[in-house]
Amino acid sequence: MTEDTRFYEIEPSRENYWRAIILFGRNVASYKFALAKALYDLRSHPQELIRMDELAPYFAKHITEHLKHCNKQATSSQSRFLNACRTFNDNNIPESKLIEETVKFGFQNVIDAFHNVHGGELPCRFFLDERKTNGAIRLTDEFYQLAESSLIHDLNIETEARWRLVETAWELGLSRHIVQIGYDESSHVLNAITIQNRRVTITSSRDALNGYQKGRCFYCYKDISIDTNSSELADVDHFFPYKLTFCAAEKPINGVANLVLACKQCNRGSNGKFDRIPKITLLERLYQRNEYLIKSHHPLRETLMLQTGITESERRSFLNSAYNCAKSSIIMDWAPAPCGEAIF
Repeated sequence: MTEDTRFYEIEPSRENYWRAIILFGRNVASYKFALAKALYDLRSHPQELIRMDELAPYFAKHITEHLKHCNKQATSSQSRFLNACRTFNDNNIPESKLIEETVKFGFQNVIDAFHNVHGGELPCRFFLDERKTNGAIRLTDEFYQLAESSLIHDLNIETEARWRLVETAWELGLSRHIVQIGYDESSHVLNAITIQNRRVTITSSRDALNGYQKGRCFYCYKDISIDTNSSELADVDHFFPYKLTFCAAEKPINGVANLVLACKQCNRGSNGKFDRIPKITLLERLYQRNEYLIKSHHPLRETLMLQTGITESERRSFLNSAYNCAKSSIIMDWAPAPCGEAIF
């Protein structure tokens, strides 16, 4: 197990392989997200074989919808497929022409690269490429079993949140060295802070962070949800309590590096954390969660590095310094009884 593969090898489930694709796969274009959401739409398809002209309407639909609020969907300046999507949005070509262009140009790289994470193929495949023999992809048993998972809806939400993070950075043209992601305490959303100090709403903090915690409470590993209608809706918690802003104004207490998702019992139950400091053993867990964020591609990577340090040693030193500062102000520490295995 390497640091790159730890995320899915420590708990090699279908859900975590899917999350690895969404969180750690390359993002030179948003096609990976569109394909993931198209597969979600086709999860009840009666046939394993999905012809490209059957896949194309779902794939193009997600791209055209996102183009309406973010005109940049790739790092390349030219794309015949994206131009066709824009032309369709302008009502200058019919849907049939859009589908034709999608089949020709929309899948050139995404089918090949979908299962590639950290430069290698995942051992779990959700479809097989049969374009040369059948002009189609073939959904696998792994995909159908994933589609029956109780987590499939949350995985789709996580995909949308990841897409919004990536396209916002592209749209704003933010340099890797100046991108900043802020957190709105009242609405629980993440905002991009532009170089003009303008706030641009991106996505729900729950949706953006849930995948990195694999749908579990940060503290006790109990299952949590990001469905706003669920009784198990996760709380967004500050690992270092928010009250410590007076202690270390230069430390991003309200930054992404300090935000975790917790079950209600851990955050505010009868024996909840409240304003106590988590025990030192949980600091390593925060470090590892943040390393997952950093190993995912821009913009959360750059945000975390800006907040906590460029190198691993700097990031460890940052957290230790923050912990020592916190302990000088808050004596009591806290940890819950585990409700599951340590899987991140």
